[in-house]
Amino acid sequence: MKRAAFITFAIVFTALTYRLLLSDAGMRTVWRLGHEIEQQQEANDQMRQRNAALKAEVVDLRNGLEAIEERARADLGMTRDTETFFQVVDRGAAANVLR
Repeated sequence: MKRAAFITFAIVFTALTYRLLLSDAGMRTVWRLGHEIEQQQEANDQMRQRNAALKAEVVDLRNGLEAIEERARADLGMTRDTETFFQVVDRGAAANVLR
């Protein structure tokens, strides 16, 4: 009787241990989900930093003309009336374009 109870206990213990450690509903899933949570938190942190930078840029553009002028110069190549724009072209690049 004791032997049958011990064998039954051993089988149940082995089945539960397998389910806990190796099955898809066990610890592997918990570890995988924990890893996915860490990755998502890193992505969220990067997005928060990006949003903060964009928010600061919006505030600059709303509050000052310097930021608007900087963007116009950098993105659109704009100059003031008193400035002269010079474009320097490399001879090799110009020769390739003219061919």
